[in-house]
Amino acid sequence: MYGVDKRVEVRAAHAAGKNVKQIVRELKVSRGFARSVIRADTADATYAKRQRQPMPKMAEFAARLEAMLEADAARPKKDRLKLTRLFDLLQREGYAGGYDAVRRFALRWQSQTKPTAPASAFIPLSFAPGEAFQFDWSHETVVLAGATTTVKVAQVRLAHSRKFYIRAYLRETQEMVFDAHDKAFAFFGGAPSRGVYDNMKTAVDLVFVGKDRTFNRRFLLLADHYRFTPTACTPAAGWEKGQVERQVGVSRERIFKPTLHVASLTELNEYLESECRRLCATQPHPDERGCMIDEVFVREAPFLSPLPAPFAGFQERDTSANALCLVSYDRNKYSVMSKAARRPVQLRASAERIVILCDGELVADHPRCFTRDKTIYDPWHYVPILACKPGAWRNGAPFRDWVLPPRLAEFRARLGRGDDADRRFVRVLAMAIEDGVDAVEEAIAEALAAGAVSDDVILNSLARRREPPPPPPLVTPPSLKLARPPKGDCSRYDLMRDRIDHATP
Repeated sequence: MYGVDKRVEVRAAHAAGKNVKQIVRELKVSRGFARSVIRADTADATYAKRQRQPMPKMAEFAARLEAMLEADAARPKKDRLKLTRLFDLLQREGYAGGYDAVRRFALRWQSQTKPTAPASAFIPLSFAPGEAFQFDWSHETVVLAGATTTVKVAQVRLAHSRKFYIRAYLRETQEMVFDAHDKAFAFFGGAPSRGVYDNMKTAVDLVFVGKDRTFNRRFLLLADHYRFTPTACTPAAGWEKGQVERQVGVSRERIFKPTLHVASLTELNEYLESECRRLCATQPHPDERGCMIDEVFVREAPFLSPLPAPFAGFQERDTSANALCLVSYDRNKYSVMSKAARRPVQLRASAERIVILCDGELVADHPRCFTRDKTIYDPWHYVPILACKPGAWRNGAPFRDWVLPPRLAEFRARLGRGDDADRRFVRVLAMAIEDGVDAVEEAIAEALAAGAVSDDVILNSLARRREPPPPPPLVTPPSLKLARPPKGDCSRYDLMRDRIDHATP
């Protein structure tokens, strides 16, 4: 078979005026080949395109392989066989051909049974400085405090400069969305004028035809607080926020691989923020060649809206405290002050804290717990009850692992064990509610320094501290001073008596 180069030589020789006989003799080709090339319009017109691939070894197994492919296509995706496995099964049935023949047959069968859909085309987008940001969630795997944990990562990206911020949470609830916006805008130093989201339930209540949405009331308060307009993408149209979609994959490869090992969520977020700063300072901008992301962000920063005070991004719930001074939330229980027992309270859950109020007064403030079925105590909440029931000191659950202040711990150790020692200690401990821990510890230190391990001495010392200080001495102004100050001479009263005696008849 002659190649293209030989065809080109034949055509060039014929163009130079040589006849077929000369061409055959000089180029050492057959007469039929020379005539076919000369008669063709172009050099590649003489190629005979194969219409059917011969399959000498596959022919008798074609029907069997087609049946195997049809049966495999009917299985769930996770149970489908690879082509190498089908090739192995065919070999066991006597097939002596190669793997390439099996692969070509399978690809041709798939193209005939499942016509490929037309390729999607997109329009490149361009954003002005400060115009928009994009928000999305991703799920990443880390080793948190020794346990493999899936964290929810909020991804925020400025559409013009491509500066990005990521933060990890253990939930994907609305208060986490609010906290992610607070932290991201603080990281950027301002807020753009528009936000692009998917139709997440924490932001969108109802999805209508087109771009019409009913946003959540609390989410609209967030948008109004930072003065940006929320925009939701078309369902299943992730390309409308393609920058942050791509950021999810990039951050997974560059930050979360290999798997991160951290002691706490705080440590993880500190690391993520440092990586955001490092990558924004070292990654080139995709559109502005020769500029890093941070360099483009410096030009975008003046177009961001100035930041107001942080948004109060909490979820509020009306509930009540039970007789054990506990309030339930998110499958955990949190203690409150004893005065809120059996009363209605307002619970405010943010990304990091659980705050509980009763009639507008703060009765509890706990770090939020994200594990399940835990009880979080503040022992000081139960001290007023303990003053009336000192016997509960021994087995009270809130006091089991309580790390006392140093002086109180020393005083408790000096008192020894027993019910009487418990009562005496509780008498002193209860005074911390009224006088404060510092004052009680000072009174204990004073008593121990004097060698008195006595609750009466400590209570007496605290009582003296509560006495008001003596009034300062009065200073007589010069205008009220007497020219002749009176003298304290009681003998003058004797003179008066003598005069009375002389005047008596």
